[in-house]
Amino acid sequence: MARRIVDISLALDNETPLDQPGFGPRIEYQTPAGNTAEIFKFFPGLTVEQLPGGEGWGNETVTLRTHSGTHLDAPYHHHSTMNGGERAITIDEVPLEWCFQRGVKLDFRHLPDGHVVTAAEVEAELARIGHTLRPLDIVLVNTRASTLYGHPDYIHAGIGMGREATLYLLERGVRLTGIDAWGWDAPFSHMARRFAETGDASIVWEGHRASMEIGYCHLEKLLHLEELPATGFQVCCFPVKIKGASAGWTRAVAILD
Repeated sequence: MARRIVDISLALDNETPLDQPGFGPRIEYQTPAGNTAEIFKFFPGLTVEQLPGGEGWGNETVTLRTHSGTHLDAPYHHHSTMNGGERAITIDEVPLEWCFQRGVKLDFRHLPDGHVVTAAEVEAELARIGHTLRPLDIVLVNTRASTLYGHPDYIHAGIGMGREATLYLLERGVRLTGIDAWGWDAPFSHMARRFAETGDASIVWEGHRASMEIGYCHLEKLLHLEELPATGFQVCCFPVKIKGASAGWTRAVAILD
């Protein structure tokens, strides 16, 4: 069978609503035809007539948060400590072997938005697909959120991976996970409502904060997970190397043989 690569990353643009207002990217485009002045700075005396088709070069200036688009969170994003008190590693320190491993997909599309997944639900889904976790498996979580990609409701859609569900994975050697929702935890709108009802601060970012006990990374804002089988693929998601940063953008892909 021929190898197939499935792009599970989002594209960055100025129009698609993927974040809360003010948190998205800003891209300024320079076209080859409109960007001749820049090439002239390097080659005095060059004229438009001497350029092929009268064109310079294309270029873009991007203003971007490290958590915009498909990205990999480092443990440092979750808290300044991990593994019970060690200094949390930043994105430039994430072991590369974490980022290219066997993939496993958990399908939770049937669960309602805002639901917080438990360890029992993870265990039941693994049993359903007949998979036993091995150390460094990359676990991807398919939610309803991807069906709302490109719509304002995207940031409110999908389930969240709770603390106990996350620790269930980490205790079995998983060190990198991913989700097609805006974040690994339940959408903030649902989390905020639960906090207002209960006053329980432990529910705020509980999946992320599991990293304080066992350090791990996760991918957020994935796409096309519904195209993947439950097993039988690899995930490659090397992050951009930004010194001391809490996250790095990645062109995450699934490789099927």
